[in-house]
Amino acid sequence: MENLKVLVIGGSRNIGYYSAVRLLALGATVTFLLRSPQVFDQDDTIQAYIKEGKAHLIQGDALVKSDVRRAWSEAQLGDHTKPVDFLIFTVGGTPGFSLTKGMIITPPNLVTQSLINVLETLPFPHPKIITISSTGLTQASHKSVPLLLKPLYSYILAEPHKDKCGAEEAIAHSAGWEWDARDSPGDDILGAGWTSRVPNAGELKSIAVIRPALLTDGKCRADVEGKEGKAYRVKEEDLECSYSVSRKDVAHFLVEGMMRHWQEWEGKCARIAY
Repeated sequence: MENLKVLVIGGSRNIGYYSAVRLLALGATVTFLLRSPQVFDQDDTIQAYIKEGKAHLIQGDALVKSDVRRAWSEAQLGDHTKPVDFLIFTVGGTPGFSLTKGMIITPPNLVTQSLINVLETLPFPHPKIITISSTGLTQASHKSVPLLLKPLYSYILAEPHKDKCGAEEAIAHSAGWEWDARDSPGDDILGAGWTSRVPNAGELKSIAVIRPALLTDGKCRADVEGKEGKAYRVKEEDLECSYSVSRKDVAHFLVEGMMRHWQEWEGKCARIAY
């Protein structure tokens, strides 16, 4: 991982943050696009890497296309002959709650529109892209959700999942993957004419999606147990009895499983759960 250039969008906390810290410890150079870089003012870990010149903070909003374009440029760190190697996209809002809609985020298409801005401003050659989605988004994958969690996915998480469905549809179009039109959240999430803003159908090859089970704030079992195979399950197909997985273990797989074995995962979706 040493000498990799990585751009992280959505890395102020959770999976993006844990992944970035792992990469920094392995010698990568990480650039963060942050609405508020002050989020790291009291973070001794990040501050140490900033002093080493390995972590770089860019103030900007992924919902603003010009900010995303600037992030791509600044992440090259002055060496435009060596483009960004990886983008880690983990954008997610802080949800509120509505009695009629369950969890809500503002704006309701935060993830989709941020990702479309990323895809619209992709530099060439294209970097490798890893995005975080969720299990249970589509009609097909919802069938594999454990019975006890179905009300949570159907009601509490319905609105945030519409947003993630929009992001997945944009990816599916750009990568040339199959997509069931019944799962589309429509123009309210994607925006009118969105296909003209992203790569042509099938053009985007260097992308992979991670679909975790219900996320928790638990420890990284893979660090404790030593091998990811003993700590969590990963498959391309939907996982049966997939109740939960910690954000730290998802970050572990993202770096140690997916990035280290990119040829295995490029152009694919990975489901992860305990």
